[in-house]
Amino acid sequence: MQVMTNTIRPDEYMAMRKAVGWHEFPLEQAAEGLKNCYIWCIREDDRPIALGRIIWDHGYVIYIADVIVLPEHQGQGLGRKIMETMMDFIRAQMKPGYLFMVSLMSAKGKNEFYKKFGFVDRPAEQFGPGMHQWLEGEKEV
Repeated sequence: MQVMTNTIRPDEYMAMRKAVGWHEFPLEQAAEGLKNCYIWCIREDDRPIALGRIIWDHGYVIYIADVIVLPEHQGQGLGRKIMETMMDFIRAQMKPGYLFMVSLMSAKGKNEFYKKFGFVDRPAEQFGPGMHQWLEGEKEV
C-alpha cells in the first residue's frame, strides 16, 4: 500500500538521490536542507519510493528542488502525483493579487514532463537560460 507523508530521513533522501544518479553529500548537510523545505514523500511498505521537495521564501519565489522517483517505480504516475500535489499546495497559498515565480531545474530529458504542469523551457524569447553551479568544500584529511 502506498501512503504520502511529509517527512523523509536524511539517509533515505540520500539513498534516493544515489538511486537516480544525483550528487551525494554528507548526511549532516542533507538533514539541514530537509529542515527548511516542504516535503511530499510517497512510501510503499514504509520505504520511500517517490519524493517532491519545495523551497519557498514565503514571498514570491518558490523553487521545486527535487522530484525523485526510484527507477523501479518510474512510469507508474508517481512523479505526476507528486507534482500535482505540490502545484495544488502552491496554488492554495495564493491570495488575490499574489504572483509567484515557481522555478525548477529539469533533469536531462525531463522537460516535456514539466511542460504538462505549465513550465516553459529556457532560454525563450523573453527569458535567458537557467544557470547553476556546484561548489565543493575542500576534502577533510
